[in-house]
Amino acid sequence: MGNMACPPSWLLLISLACTLLISCSGATNIDRKEYIVYMGDLPKGQVSASSLQANILQEVTGSNGSEYLLHSYKRSFNGFVARLTEEESKELSSMDGVVSVFPNGKKKLLTTKSWDFIGFPLEANKTTTESDIISASFSDEGFGPPPRKWKGTCQTSSNFTCNNKIIGAKYYRSDGFIPSVDFASPRDTEGHGTHTASTAAGNVVSGASLLGLGAGTARGGTPSARIAVYKICWADGYPIAIGAFHSMKNGILTSNAGGNSGPDPASITNFSPWSLSVAASVIDRKFLTALHLGNNLTYEENSLNTFEMNDMVPLIYGGDAPNTSAGSDAYYSRYCLEGSLNESLVTGKIVLCDGLGDGVGAMSAGAAGTVMPNHGYTDLSFAFPLPTSCLDSNYTSDVHEYINSTSTPTANIQKTTEVKNELAPFVVWFPSRGPNPITRDILSPDIAAPGVNILAAWTEASSLTGVPGDTRVVPYNIISGTSMACPHASGAAAYVKSFHPTWSPAAIKSALMTTASRLSVETNTDLEFAYGAGQLNPLLAANPGLVYDAGEADYIKFLCGQGYNTTKLHLVTGENITCSAATNGTVWDLNYPSFAVSTDNGAGVTRTFTRTVTNVGSPVSTYKANVAGPPELSIQVEPSVLSFKSLGETQTFTVTVGVAALSSPVISGSLVWDDGVYKVRSPIVAYVYDLKH
Repeated sequence: MGNMACPPSWLLLISLACTLLISCSGATNIDRKEYIVYMGDLPKGQVSASSLQANILQEVTGSNGSEYLLHSYKRSFNGFVARLTEEESKELSSMDGVVSVFPNGKKKLLTTKSWDFIGFPLEANKTTTESDIISASFSDEGFGPPPRKWKGTCQTSSNFTCNNKIIGAKYYRSDGFIPSVDFASPRDTEGHGTHTASTAAGNVVSGASLLGLGAGTARGGTPSARIAVYKICWADGYPIAIGAFHSMKNGILTSNAGGNSGPDPASITNFSPWSLSVAASVIDRKFLTALHLGNNLTYEENSLNTFEMNDMVPLIYGGDAPNTSAGSDAYYSRYCLEGSLNESLVTGKIVLCDGLGDGVGAMSAGAAGTVMPNHGYTDLSFAFPLPTSCLDSNYTSDVHEYINSTSTPTANIQKTTEVKNELAPFVVWFPSRGPNPITRDILSPDIAAPGVNILAAWTEASSLTGVPGDTRVVPYNIISGTSMACPHASGAAAYVKSFHPTWSPAAIKSALMTTASRLSVETNTDLEFAYGAGQLNPLLAANPGLVYDAGEADYIKFLCGQGYNTTKLHLVTGENITCSAATNGTVWDLNYPSFAVSTDNGAGVTRTFTRTVTNVGSPVSTYKANVAGPPELSIQVEPSVLSFKSLGETQTFTVTVGVAALSSPVISGSLVWDDGVYKVRSPIVAYVYDLKH
C-alpha cells in the first residue's frame, strides 16, 4: 500500500495479510530496536515528507539520524521506520506531528474445490471489466496489454519478471538485509504469497493436484483479473489498521485474515471497522491417512502423505532408540527431536513419537516413516517430509501397546485419500475468535470463507514442506489458515467490484456480509464470534438489494466517539477537523452491516442503533423487517417497512435491542430486510463482556 499513488475508483487492492518477516538490528546499537513512527496523512503543498521525517528523526538522534532510518513512507501516508532506543521512541511519540510510535514487530503468516463449494462455479456470470481490476498479488495467455490507467511498475530480476497477467511487482525490506534463503526480488520463496494470490485471482488450470491429492481444476475467484504483487514488511496491529484507513480513503477495500490464535475469545488480531476481517471455514472434503499395523488393526486420521509405502516395515518406539553417543536419553528420543534418535536402531523403520513435530528428527535418523499424536489438530491436514500418520493420543497409545506386545512389530503408512466432510461448512478451532477486543459493540470477525485444506499454486523455489531434506518440488500445495480464507473474500470482493466499479469499500463489504449464509450453531458453538455474518456467497453478493454504506466522515465520527485525540485525528485525515458534539458519533451509529451488544455479567442492557441503507436492487421496492432471536433478546425496528422509489435512494431506521441478564456467554438473532426478491440479513449478537478479554 505504501508505494501507491491515489488510485482511481476502479482499482481494488486486496490485502492478503502476507508478509516478509523483519528482524531487529543490534551490533553497536545493542539497545536500539526497530520502531514505526506514524505521522498521519501526507503533508500538503510543496512540503517534502522526506524532509519532515529527516528533521524530526534528527531532533532525537542528532545529526547522524540518517544512519538509523530504515524506510520512509511517503506515498499513501507519512511515516518512517527507524532504529531507536526506548527513550528516543518515547520522546518522538510526544512530539508535534507524530501520531504514534510502536515497535516494528514480526507478523506471522496466517496460514480449487473451495470456490465451487461456496456456490461460485467457474461458469458464474462475469463482466468484461473484471480483467481491469488489480488484485494485491501467471501465464498471460489470452491477456492483452495492461489497461492504460495502470500506473504501477515491476521490479524485475534474474528470477522474476512481469507479464500481462502479473502487471506489477515490488518488494520491501525495511532493514535492507536479504536473508540468504530469500531473493532480492518480488519472487516468493516460501509459498504463502503464491498460494494466496492464486486463490484470489489465479488462472483456470485443469488437472491440478498435490502429487495426486485434491485433483481437479484450480482457479482463483476472479481468474481474468490481473495481479499486482507486493512482497512487504509490516508490524503487529496498528500498521494494518492505519494502512487500511488510508486505502479506504482512496476507494480501496482491505481484506485481512482474522488470525490463527483461536479458539480463545477475543483473540482476533485484525478488526478495524473499515477493513474486512475473515475467519476460516472447512469445505466438504478432508484428507485421511491410514496406518495399518501388523496385528491387522488400522487407524485413519488427518494428514497429508504423498508417499507410497508398499510393504510392511519394522515399527519402533522413539523412547527405545536414544542416541546415547550424543548424550540423548529416552526422555528426548521419545519426542523424536533432531539428533536424539539412534540411526542404527531406526533406519528403515517407522518411528512412534510422543510429540507432534515437523518430522525432521525421524527423517534425519533414516526412518522410513513416523507416527505422531495430532494434539487436537483434527480438522486440518499437514504435510511432512517423510511418510507420516497423525493420530489421536488414544490411538498412539494403542500403537505403543502393540509395539510392546510383540518382538517384531510392523506397520505400513498408506498414501492419503480424500473423503467427503459431511459436517461442512463450519469454522475449525484455530481461527481467531471475537469479540472485538478494542470496540466491544462491533462484531468481529466480519465473515467466514474456506481456509482449510485449500489447494492452490505453490512456489517452485521451495520444497513442498520447506524442510531441509525434502526434495519434493510441486506447483500446487494444500495448506490451511485464515490467510487461505482471506483471498477467497478478496476474490469475491473483486467479483462484486467488477459489477459495481463505483461502489465504496463499505458498500462492497456490506454486500459480502448481508448475503452470507449463517452457519450451524451445532458445529459452531461460538456462534458469530467464530463466523461473523456467515459463509461467503459471491454470487448473491453481486446483487445484494440494499447496502450499508459508509465513508471517511463516518469513520471520523466513530473515532471521535471512541475518544480519539483531536490533534491526532487531524494528522490521520490531513484535514482541519475538530471533534465536537456534532462529530462525536457513537459506535452504535456507525453504519455497520451487523449489530453487537455487550453487557456485564448478571446485568441487562438496552441499545439503540441507527442505520441507513441504500437501494441497489429493484428501483421500486418495499422491504419489511423480519427479526428473530431467543427470548433473552428483544429486537424492535422502527420503521419496520422501508419503501423505495428509485435506485440510490436511502432510508434510515433504528434498531432497539434489549438484552436480559444472560445465562449463556453469547446469544444471537438477526434482522432481515425482505422485499420478496432480496433478503438482506444482519446478525445481532449479545454477549457477556469478560474483563479478561
